[in-house]
Amino acid sequence: MHSQPPQSTLPPQAPRGHNGDSQKPGHASRSTWRRDLSASLVIFLIAVPLSLGIALATGAPLQSGLVAAAVGGIVAGVLGGAPLQVSGAAIGLVMVSAELVQRYGWRATCAITALAGLAQLALGAARVARAALAISPALVHGLLAGIGITIALGQLHVVLGESPDRSTLENLAAFPSELAHPYPPALLIGAITMAVLAAWPRLPGRAGRWARRLPAPLAALGVATGAGLTLEVPRVSLPQWEMEALPALPDGPVLGIFAAVLTVTLVASMESLLSAVAMERLKAERPDAREGEAHRAGAAAEAGRPGNEPGEDEGGQRSVPVLSGLLGGLPLAGGAPRGPADAAMGLAGSHKKSTVLHGAWVLVCVGLLTAVLELIPLAALAALIMFVGVRMAGFAHIKHVRRHREFPMYAATLASVVLLGVLQGVAVGVAIAALLSLRRITHTSITVTPEESGHRVRINGQLTFFAVPRLSRALAQLPDRASVVIEVGGSFMDHAAYDTLQTWSNAHRTAGGHVVLQGRYGRPLAEPAAAHSCRPWTPWRNHHCTRPPVTVDSSAEAGGERQLLGGVSAFQRNTAPLVRDELARLAREGQRPSQLFLTCADSRLVTSMITSSGPGDLFTVRNVGNLMPPPGSDGSCDSVGAAVEYAVEVLKVGSITVCGHSGCGAMQALLSSAESPRPVGPTGRTDPSGAQTPLSRWLRHGRPSLARMQYIGRLGRGEVALAERPVADDVERLALVNVVQQLDHLMAHPCVARRVAEGSLHLQGMYFHVAEAQAYVLDQRSRTFTAVRPEVLDAV
Repeated sequence: MHSQPPQSTLPPQAPRGHNGDSQKPGHASRSTWRRDLSASLVIFLIAVPLSLGIALATGAPLQSGLVAAAVGGIVAGVLGGAPLQVSGAAIGLVMVSAELVQRYGWRATCAITALAGLAQLALGAARVARAALAISPALVHGLLAGIGITIALGQLHVVLGESPDRSTLENLAAFPSELAHPYPPALLIGAITMAVLAAWPRLPGRAGRWARRLPAPLAALGVATGAGLTLEVPRVSLPQWEMEALPALPDGPVLGIFAAVLTVTLVASMESLLSAVAMERLKAERPDAREGEAHRAGAAAEAGRPGNEPGEDEGGQRSVPVLSGLLGGLPLAGGAPRGPADAAMGLAGSHKKSTVLHGAWVLVCVGLLTAVLELIPLAALAALIMFVGVRMAGFAHIKHVRRHREFPMYAATLASVVLLGVLQGVAVGVAIAALLSLRRITHTSITVTPEESGHRVRINGQLTFFAVPRLSRALAQLPDRASVVIEVGGSFMDHAAYDTLQTWSNAHRTAGGHVVLQGRYGRPLAEPAAAHSCRPWTPWRNHHCTRPPVTVDSSAEAGGERQLLGGVSAFQRNTAPLVRDELARLAREGQRPSQLFLTCADSRLVTSMITSSGPGDLFTVRNVGNLMPPPGSDGSCDSVGAAVEYAVEVLKVGSITVCGHSGCGAMQALLSSAESPRPVGPTGRTDPSGAQTPLSRWLRHGRPSLARMQYIGRLGRGEVALAERPVADDVERLALVNVVQQLDHLMAHPCVARRVAEGSLHLQGMYFHVAEAQAYVLDQRSRTFTAVRPEVLDAV
């Protein structure tokens, strides 16, 4: 019987179009251009009203918003920028920009914008910009909510027909008189704009679906402009842009200018990075986006360039604020109001094209549609920005903040941003975060509970020297000679606390009492080692000391028996006291392993040593050659299949690992059988009698692996390889191929295939080189085994 070639070695099929034919490069290019053109128009229609509204809210010339949109689209698109982001005037910098315009003037604000861009470039070169992501989400939500509330309050004055004041408190104080005497035309325009913005995404029916293709901001401005053509209301004014008037160095204290540059840099970087992360999440939720991104990542790898991650390719994004400031534009950031539209419309195509095109459309709009833009009422732009501010201050995330017990940080940041300013609000939020972290470290709950068998002391929280006085008082209350169980539930305990526990425990045992120290999950509490607390094989390292001395009259059998009993004696003396409580717990609760580990019966392969596992962690199945017979192959081979079914169906393991190893005798026997037609005997050589032995009958389940290796050799592709070095010989090559083949056999079992399809079971391959003491893990897509390094533990 000839073995079928494995499916994974067949060449991949070429991508096909909708008609089933191979898609031609020219057709794909035209399709990509159509998507990019459509996406660029959508982003342009969103960017123009937002840019004008942000400029109005900051008190800057309205044309500065369009300059920022054009520069952010063209320059950031050409130079790269973060994936899926579209740069433009930053919503989060409205408060900061408005204060800078009022304090220093517009020309000085442009200079501060350029200096902040240089600061962002410096942070990017130093690779510290992503440190902004270390800030707590509660602080970020509070910052954005505070900015949104301030924006909404300021623009409400414009909707009422007035001009916003400098501070939020002044705006609040002016509201009663403005509400008593509003300007009806401006109020009507603002109400129409808000109503269209709220109702546009909810238009029903087929006509509503067609209408929603037009962005809601553009629809709202169009309806409001049409309604206000006959009304006397302030409108957009786009003065001629004079290059020679920009920029100018600000006059004022150097410390104040430095603080202004720092504020713009901090808020812009944070908004860009958070938007990049949000766009990455949106991209991951779209299957077509993942395919397009995988294609681009493959092209980048072929060109020798790294793949894109948020914050790793933001040189274009960071250089844009410099040019925007020099050309008279607003401060920029990669903002969410533009990014999702591009992600939804143009992910499958090239992101740069749609970004650059949208900037070009802004330039065309400035040059040819100035008269149309000057028909827009200022109240409509104010209502649009007020709507965006209200959405920024949305309180849906408060439940998540409260769940993580960070509401004080959120509330303090929000209030400080509204009352004091952005930079001051961030400083207050960071201070509150530090206080909350310190409280969590120092807050420890210690309770003493009498029980029938004795007393139980529960310690919840981190056990540091701050809690030592209360711990000593609680332990002093326990009676002499009592049986005490001490449960330490925190994840950290410093030396002072550990020394206090050990001193009291020794004294209590000396007085005739009984003490059990338990860590998290009931595990024994031990003193941490210098480098890492988990050293499970330190007692095993010198295990040869249990071997009996060799004498002349001692037989090999007696020596082996004495060695075994010596090892058991060493276990009872050294290890049993450490694991007795854990084994007692497992005896009560039953086994709950997380993994099924299928490996070879080779005596050199110690699974618990390789995986640093203990009792109850692994459900281990060992056989000659770590073989997994497919279902229905032979009724006499049901033992392995039964173990797999029990682990998958009854124990509900979450993963199955097939582990091969170097120097495997089963692989050597399979290679020998390929050279000789006679059955293989127990020694791995050909059986002279020609009879089928149990070993030869078992090893026939490894013949598909041998056929797979030979098939790979004939085709010259589909090689199973090691990432760090070449494969040593055919024995090692067959051991690697055998791991891949046995994973395929596992998937032939219905219970395994069902759990894998449900996503509740994961299969993985492993190879262990005995002489190197090195484990390798299989990447099933590339069929490459990669060495596991010690630094992986630090990353976890």
